[in-house]
This record gives sequence, structure tokens and C-alpha cells, in this order.
Amino acid sequence: MSESLTQSQPNPISLQLPQPNFVSVDNPSGEDCDVLVIGLCEDRKLSAVAKQVDQLLGGSLSRLIDRDKISGESGETLLIAGPGAAGQDSAASLVLLIGLGDRAKLARESAFNLSSTAIRALGGKPHRKVVVALAEAFPAACHDAIVAGLLFGLECQAIYRTKPAIEVPDTIALAGIESDHITRGQILGDSVNLARRLVNEPASVVYPESFAATAESLAEQIGLSCEVWDEHRLVEENCRAILAVGGGSERPPRLLILQHRGGAEGDPPLAIVGKGVTFDSGGLSIKPSDGMVDMKCDMGGAATVLGTMHALAKMGVKKNVIGLCGLAENMVSGSSYKLGDVIRTRSGKTIEILNTDAEGRVVLSDTLDVAIGFKPKAMVDLATLTGACMVALGQEVAGAMTNDQSVCDAVMLAAREEGEPVWQLPMYQLYDEKVQSKVAEIKNVGEGRWGGAITAAKFLENFVGDTPWVHLDIAGPAFTDAPKPHRDAGATGVMVRALVRWVESEVQA
Repeated sequence: MSESLTQSQPNPISLQLPQPNFVSVDNPSGEDCDVLVIGLCEDRKLSAVAKQVDQLLGGSLSRLIDRDKISGESGETLLIAGPGAAGQDSAASLVLLIGLGDRAKLARESAFNLSSTAIRALGGKPHRKVVVALAEAFPAACHDAIVAGLLFGLECQAIYRTKPAIEVPDTIALAGIESDHITRGQILGDSVNLARRLVNEPASVVYPESFAATAESLAEQIGLSCEVWDEHRLVEENCRAILAVGGGSERPPRLLILQHRGGAEGDPPLAIVGKGVTFDSGGLSIKPSDGMVDMKCDMGGAATVLGTMHALAKMGVKKNVIGLCGLAENMVSGSSYKLGDVIRTRSGKTIEILNTDAEGRVVLSDTLDVAIGFKPKAMVDLATLTGACMVALGQEVAGAMTNDQSVCDAVMLAAREEGEPVWQLPMYQLYDEKVQSKVAEIKNVGEGRWGGAITAAKFLENFVGDTPWVHLDIAGPAFTDAPKPHRDAGATGVMVRALVRWVESEVQA
């Protein structure tokens, strides 16, 4: 049988992420540049750099503030002619003022979001050199977040437009940020953008084989151990659940295992597990068109795992961490898995399939079982798992469910410090009966509409054993239809920064 065109000529995954040249500068107001970015807090007190610019402009900044043209409200921006436009040598042609809000509340979240807002406010105009002087308002511990936010703001979902939606400056010059913070910020920004790019690519480009191949290439570049189980190895390993979900697709499933060996030999690792359904048609329980159009994003958990592992390796974090991604396409064909099927998973537990559109938990059942074989100290899984979690928490907040409160507290603290909102949902024992099956041990959906995010987590709990575990349902925040001042629509790279912080907190503990 001859290969189809899409099989024989797959589109390449482009990982040409925004890469401006970052440099340090000592005298930002004296730099010859296209744009100088300065901040203003709500108290309207000019910073040292703002005072210098105000003097060069003959008091124009002070007059604009006095006339309430800019108030310092968080995220407010105003672009004005700079001293270079008036013919002064070694000065900015334009000055972008951005409101920083309450000075007492400036933290990593605001550093990330406001720097991203600033670079996005420059729009699609080409700028050779942009000087950013925001660090003076923030503690040094937030400086890497400024750099990461700048990179975040330069990535967008319009990756197939002939004319770029956002022009990447040749150089971004940073005032008041040490080189180690610049390096860390670049790694964080690149890692979040890596996750975003993988999700934003269409399903014709990102499918199980291509995702795994991309991960293998990255792993070789940055020193991660990488193992890929193809469909034959999945059969040998009795990963029947992953095989069932992927059975309806011409694209065979994969299981990806990445290892960062940064800790002492023999130290138990932390495990991060991601759902990687590269396209979800719903299978035989097929989705309507409106519900299917964004389903390239259903591998957002796997993308976050790869982005996190990328950051940990490049930072050289001194901890053993394993990242696993269950990768499959949920499609419709004569070989699709069916309603009423009973699947014996790798762990031996049996699943009754009552809805083929509840496929992510089925893929994760085998993936989690592989993960606990590495005897992790603690484990986090991430999945765009349920619409029910979006009904409960909206589109900006991830849901957390756990069998170990101390680990959940640590993950949620890391997320809070990075400004990635997470809310914990209960895992009462009374929910267990909701996923009990009459013909198998468990079924892949709960009872009707009610508590769907929790019953999905209760399903997953059957496959984690005694391992301390946190399930993060990122269905809401992983992908968005509408842009905000600090980010484009599309993929968000949610939880990469939070998971890096969580792993680092475990190193310190």
C-alpha cells in the first residue's frame, strides 16, 4: 500500500523562535536606539532613568504626567517622540512609557507580564534596537522574569503569515540586569515559547512521530536522555490504552521518556507527565466542528513537559527529573476504539470505554504506569483534560487535584510565585464510586455532567499507586481565543515557569 501525501511529505516543525541579541547597558538614556522603554508607578515618581529622559526632553515627561496623559496604572502605555527625534545624538528616537501599578506589589508576575506588554505595544513596526530600563523598579529576583517576558511577547500564533505580526528587534539592551539573570531569563522565555510553538503548529505538522522526533533532536542538543517507544515497543510493553486511542489514526502513537540527570546518582527523580493527544476529533464520539477546530491544542500537557525539561537541562538544575509524554491522535476510522470496549491497561486494570472523547485519561493511564516504574519521589501530570474544569474555574485558572497535600501545596506555591493561577479541587472518597464500572474495574467517564474534572482525576488516581501525585487540568489556560495586552491568542505555555520553580524548590529542600 502506497503512503499518503501527508505521510510521505510531512511538514517540518519550525523551532525558529524569536532570538534577539540581548546585551547589557549602563547608561540607557544615552543609548542610540529606536525605542527606550521606561516604567512609571502609580505614585508617579520618576525613576532615575526617567528623570534623565525628562531632562533631555525639556520636562515633557513631567508635563504629560501632570496633565494625566499617563497615570502609572498597570499595563497602561504611551509612546512619545524621544530626544533622538529632536536631533540629539546618542539618544532614543522614541520613548515608551509603561505603567507599573502599585510599587509595593511589583513581583515576578508583573515583571513578566509588563515587559511582555511593553514589547507588544511596539506593534508590527521594525525596530533595530530597543533599550529596556524596567529593572530599577523590581527586585533583582525578578530580573530574569523581565527577560523571559520580553521573549514571551515576541512569540505569536501567526507563524504562517508572510509578513510577521510582530517584528523581532535585532538587539534588546537591558539596563540594570546582571548577565546570569539575562541567561536564565532567555532560557525561561525560550522554554515557554517552545511549548507555545508546538501547540500553535497545526496537527498536520505536530503528530506523535514528529513530536517525538523533535524532542529527540532537542534532547541531543541540550544533554537530555531520550527514549521513544514506537507502536511495536508499546505492544511489547502492554500499553494497550495508548494503542487503543491511537488505533483510528494513520499516525501511530508514541511514548516519549526524557531524563535530566542533574542530581546524585540513585536519588529518586521527580516525574512530570503530559497528555499528548496531538489532535482530538473525539473518535467515534465525534465532536462538532466548533468543538474540534482548536483540538491541535490537546497536546498542551506534553508541550509543557518538553518545555520544562528543556529549561531544566539548559539551566543545569541539580535534580533528577523524568518527563514522560503519551502521544496519540484520536481519529475516526474502521480501526477506531469503540464504545463498550474494555481495555486491559499496562497496569492490569481494566477500563470500560463509554465515550471515546474522554481519551486523554486513557492515554495517561499507561503513561502514568510507566512513570511510577521509575519510583519518583513525587509526580505531576498536566493535561487539557476536561471542559468541566473550565466550567468550574474559567479559562485562566488551572485545576489541581492530589493524593498528597504537601506536594500539592509546593506546586501551588511555585505557581503562585510565578503568577500562574491554580485552584485546588477536592478528591473526596465519595467520588470513587462515580468511575466504577459494571463490566470492568473502572469506566472512562463519570456520572453525567457533574464533577467531571474531579471524576477524571479520580480515574487517573487508579494508576499512580502510592506515589505522591498532583494532577493539573490545564484545559482552560493552555490555549486562548482572545489576545491580551501581554500575550497573543493561541497557546500560552502554561505552567512551564511554575514547574521549573517547583523542581528548584525541591532541590533546595
